[in-house]
Amino acid sequence: MKMKGVVLCGGLGTRLLPLTKLINKHLLPVFSKPMAFYPIQTLVQSGIEDIVIVVGGNNVGDFVPLLGNGEDFGLKRLHYIYQKEPGGIAQALALAEDFVGDDNVMVILGDNITNGNFRTEVDVFSQGCKIFLKEVPNPEKFGCPIFETISYYDEKRKTLIYSQCGQILEIIEKPKIPPSKYAVIGIYIYDAHVFYYIRQLKPSARGELEITDVNNAYLKEGKLNYNFLGMNEFWIDAGSSHENLLQASILAKENNL
Repeated sequence: MKMKGVVLCGGLGTRLLPLTKLINKHLLPVFSKPMAFYPIQTLVQSGIEDIVIVVGGNNVGDFVPLLGNGEDFGLKRLHYIYQKEPGGIAQALALAEDFVGDDNVMVILGDNITNGNFRTEVDVFSQGCKIFLKEVPNPEKFGCPIFETISYYDEKRKTLIYSQCGQILEIIEKPKIPPSKYAVIGIYIYDAHVFYYIRQLKPSARGELEITDVNNAYLKEGKLNYNFLGMNEFWIDAGSSHENLLQASILAKENNL
């Protein structure tokens, strides 16, 4: 099954004001490149050659002269879809249904930057949903998984020898009290059934269609799997704060991205 790529570059970028008054958040510089370059690079390095950019918010007309047809990334063409107004990650992804068709799709948020390598996951993926997790200091700001804990005891000494995360039981969106120290990062792999699940969604209290609800729908069907990012793999939500934008530049420089 072919894998297509979707980069979500919508939203108004209000958390980065006043920087985003005159420029789209995803076009802000991160070290030596515009922010949107990094998620496209991640898809290309994962072996994906058919990519669409969902654009929205301020100055959307600047994307085409900057990214063109994708030649700078080794692509034959790059597609674009316009999002009229923000309505959540799932709503933005739904706009790409005709583009994806019956293929599988790797989705990445346009302000998420990582040095992670997802080529193996893309190559072996067949159906269902694959999410990626990273330990963070502030899991309450993201989708946060509740794990079944697998523990190993020394029965003779009555002491815990080893404990690890088992199956995910549920993913909570921005929990007040995080059930774990992990965040669901903004990179997802889905089969084409993702659009069926999106059509069943109702807006959250924020008035958005939440991608966490999509992931939980796969989970209830027993079709969700996860991987942790490696110890030497970083991930950062560069568009969430001025501090993260600065840190993203530092990480991009240190990792030669």
